[in-house]
Amino acid sequence: MSDLENEDLPDIVAPVRDIVEARSPALPAHLERLADRARNYVEAASSANTRRAYASDWKHFSAWCRHHGLEVLPPSPQTVGLYITACASGTATADRQLNSVATIERRLSALTWNYAQRGTPLDRADRHIATVLAGIRNTHGALPRQKEAVLPEDVIAMLETLNRGTLRGLRDRAMLLVGFAGGLRRSEIVGLDCGRDQTEDGRGWVEILDKGMIVTLRGKTGWREIEIGRGSSDATCPIVALQTWLKLARIGHGPLFRRVRGQGKDVGPERLADQQVARLVKRAALAAGVRADLPEGEREEKFAGHSLRAGFASSAEVDERYVQKQLGHARAEQTRGYQRRRDRFRVNLTKAAGL
Repeated sequence: MSDLENEDLPDIVAPVRDIVEARSPALPAHLERLADRARNYVEAASSANTRRAYASDWKHFSAWCRHHGLEVLPPSPQTVGLYITACASGTATADRQLNSVATIERRLSALTWNYAQRGTPLDRADRHIATVLAGIRNTHGALPRQKEAVLPEDVIAMLETLNRGTLRGLRDRAMLLVGFAGGLRRSEIVGLDCGRDQTEDGRGWVEILDKGMIVTLRGKTGWREIEIGRGSSDATCPIVALQTWLKLARIGHGPLFRRVRGQGKDVGPERLADQQVARLVKRAALAAGVRADLPEGEREEKFAGHSLRAGFASSAEVDERYVQKQLGHARAEQTRGYQRRRDRFRVNLTKAAGL
């Protein structure tokens, strides 16, 4: 096995253990319980996906340093500058794979976070890092590759590819409609529960009302609520689709969207992984012939979970502020990045300036 495979993953809650265990090895029972609570809070400070990515990046950096006879601690801006240069030039891995600018920036964020947790902050503004990173951006930077938005007519066509006579088909219909109408991320879709405080890993819950549904979500900056209204017909209504799935799957508590087992006749207790949303969108979009004008291989790369979110942002013919609120964006520029089709000249500043 390679050094990368042999290197143990870092303990994400190591700083807390240092405080409550290493410095005080014989804690009273009530402080042991407090230490456990502190570890839980550390884990809750970031998502599981973020923790896994940061752990993997630290593992990669540590192995690279060891391979070149460099010390990981204390943090060295010169070493980090060399590391991101290696990532950009393809010499940081055995397969000589070049990392994208986005990957390098994520790796740098991971190093900054890990060093901070160890009480030895890394100065990202140091010239050995900042100047090299600016050069990498200028040399290798490219426009982000956006996923294709699935528009309302695409979603309707995708629904027709799903079997209404099976539990799996009913579940997938509900996920597509709730995800699209709510402008939800794939992790937010599968993270929903039937009600508040029903699971430890839930990221939110739903409350179905006469006129629609309130979805409460936990984000990076706290809790937020979004409203999903009822559709113009039962066939495309996210509320009806969700209620039908919950009724026939006999789900009244816990995760909304679960695995269907036993040849599609049994619903398990396990929450779906967020990758299932991406696979569903890709599979249904291809089956429905969305963007059939593109070569098959290119079409497969066009669709993912974000296609629902981008489709909602591109299709909602309302004031941009409402779309921004639904998506949970702090700035309008973020929302516009999701809008694949919009009238860019609705506000004509040339005429407003008198020309």
